[in-house]
Amino acid sequence: MNNQVFTKEIRLEDGRSITLETGKLAKQADGSVVVKMGGTMLLATVVSAKDARDGVDFMPLTVEYREKFTAAGKIPGGFFKREGRPTDEEILTMRLVDRVLRPMFPDDYHAETQVIISVYSYDGTTMPDSLAGLAASTAIALTDIPFKAPLSEVRVARVDGKYIINPDFETLKTADMDIMVGATADSVVMVEGEFEEVSEQEMLDAIKHAHEAIKVQIQAQIELAEAAGVSKEKRVYEHETHDRDLEKKIHTDLFQSLYDIAKEPADKHVRAEKFDAVLEEFLSSYSEEELEEVAPLAKVYFSNTKKEAVRQLLLEEGIRLDGRKPTEIRPIWSEVDYLPSTHGSAVFTRGETQSLTSITLGSSLDVDRVDSLLGEYSKKFYLHYNFPPFSTGEARPIRGTSRREIGHGNLAERALKKMIPEDNPYTVRVVSDILESNGSSSMATVCAGTLALMDAGIKLKKPVSGIAMGLITDTESGKWTVLSDILGDEDHLGDMDFKVTGTKDGITACQMDIKVDGLAHEILEKALMQAKEGRLHILGEMMKTISEPNEQLKANAPKIVTMRIPSDYIGALIGPGGKMIQAIQADTGTNISIEEDGNEGIVEISGVDQAGMDEAIQRVKDITFEPEVGAVYTGKVVSTKPFGAFVEIKKGTEGLVHISELEWHRVNDVEDVVKVGDEIQVKYLENDPKSGKMRLSRKVLLPRPDKKQRNDKED
Repeated sequence: MNNQVFTKEIRLEDGRSITLETGKLAKQADGSVVVKMGGTMLLATVVSAKDARDGVDFMPLTVEYREKFTAAGKIPGGFFKREGRPTDEEILTMRLVDRVLRPMFPDDYHAETQVIISVYSYDGTTMPDSLAGLAASTAIALTDIPFKAPLSEVRVARVDGKYIINPDFETLKTADMDIMVGATADSVVMVEGEFEEVSEQEMLDAIKHAHEAIKVQIQAQIELAEAAGVSKEKRVYEHETHDRDLEKKIHTDLFQSLYDIAKEPADKHVRAEKFDAVLEEFLSSYSEEELEEVAPLAKVYFSNTKKEAVRQLLLEEGIRLDGRKPTEIRPIWSEVDYLPSTHGSAVFTRGETQSLTSITLGSSLDVDRVDSLLGEYSKKFYLHYNFPPFSTGEARPIRGTSRREIGHGNLAERALKKMIPEDNPYTVRVVSDILESNGSSSMATVCAGTLALMDAGIKLKKPVSGIAMGLITDTESGKWTVLSDILGDEDHLGDMDFKVTGTKDGITACQMDIKVDGLAHEILEKALMQAKEGRLHILGEMMKTISEPNEQLKANAPKIVTMRIPSDYIGALIGPGGKMIQAIQADTGTNISIEEDGNEGIVEISGVDQAGMDEAIQRVKDITFEPEVGAVYTGKVVSTKPFGAFVEIKKGTEGLVHISELEWHRVNDVEDVVKVGDEIQVKYLENDPKSGKMRLSRKVLLPRPDKKQRNDKED
């Protein structure tokens, strides 16, 4: 058995290194590689079937990414002590890798292909998702699987104006830009990230910086494959059968009809029916026996011809399927306060895409707690996106949250989260339900989310809007057109899906997928500037509905009060077995949470009823009351003794006013001055050095008489 191990080192610009290793692990896979950076190690494998399954006419690619808890010396929490379904973070990484790999397989390659990336060691610093794309591409590069070109992904962050490739976890926290870029040596194919209102040029500069680092990683893959003796010849396959005469006939007979239908503006269902009718008429000339052979191929050629007709219409005449010009945005209408019982809500409709978004405000008890390989953390702002089948007029089963829903929700969350004020006391959950979809529903979610947050009274720093851009290119003629606010069909038939969100002052998030090789910098820059114009137009339409956050929260929204108490009182407030805090919550209808912060406890009280809130606040004050020497209090006389009166200044807290501290003159009987039940003002003098009890005084708060008045009183 050949146990020879091959390695290749990649040096980053700051001196850190990445090592690629093959030949030691998982040798029964078609390709496998270990990628190591610091103490973080990933194993990526790829296996592709030798033949395609019958009836498969697409690329059945599966990308799996798993972070093993053992990699960080951790045991999974919960009842079952093993990793379960992938976390949202793992799914997002799978999507990032899938989106760069999928366009690089030949269009006619339909063999079942599986890429599995596992994190087996994590050093607590190096972020493994930054290495996942490199690992996947390297594993494929070590095989004979047909693949257009090796690629890689890197994360680029900007800290203090400096770009950093694959920053560590702590460095990323201080960055004003966090962007993942996937590319081949020749062109960028995928971008996704979040920003603190950066300009279009700053985003372009970050992409360029990432691309230069990617080129070095691609060269390392090529050299590793050469060292390992991998042949440049790829496996021979034949997954499609073609009838070129039929293909030519469909193009010749149907192109003009399809072109004319595309030229006539219509909604997507009417347009789809017209297109389908053309195919049905063409197939009607064949017998049932002939259709068994002709129909599958005819549908493929028909789809290709339709795609060409729509693209040519755009390039030659600048006409889109719904009649718009390339830069034109579909009609927009929106409404806030639509749902009477939520804490905030909005409907945003752009053309045939509609989001109904609601806001729920909660306390710190409602944060989204995440337990991942990178550690445990919580999110006070999170967004959930739902895409029911009726939104596209379909009837299909709902089987839990899809990877697409998680990805779209994450993009919208990243677009909005930096506009939530740091001093916002609430946990905020945003839920977007897509009720109609023909175009970017994630961008509709961003717009609806902004409106709903302002309706809820959240003091957004600035409102955010989003737009999806498309691209149609013709490599032969060199013509290209950038499209604003793309339709679903334009996404499917086009060469780019580029989503950009931002405020009036800059970009907050983006997601881009490129379907063509060699995207020119000129086109990318044009798309960004055209997107800015579209974003600002959409933002202007949104502001006609609500231009500023509401001053007041909804009547049914919770109120939150934060108090700080000495840490010594945390135990008393919680009580034995939590009985005290549970009783307060039950009696007042509030929720109370306590966090320790150094020598203090932070007590958060939330509730809807103000009277209950006030009672809970007072009970916390009573339990945690700590009198200050020199302070003045109004208290109640609870008992009298020959030597003085005991005064309760707070529930459970009392001190002694000695008989000599009742009046400036001599007092013979305490009850000549005060009686049980009297309310009096007293000053806290000190703690008695012997008993430790509070010494209070009434007389120091009274006007001091002159000597003659004191003598007269005593006489």
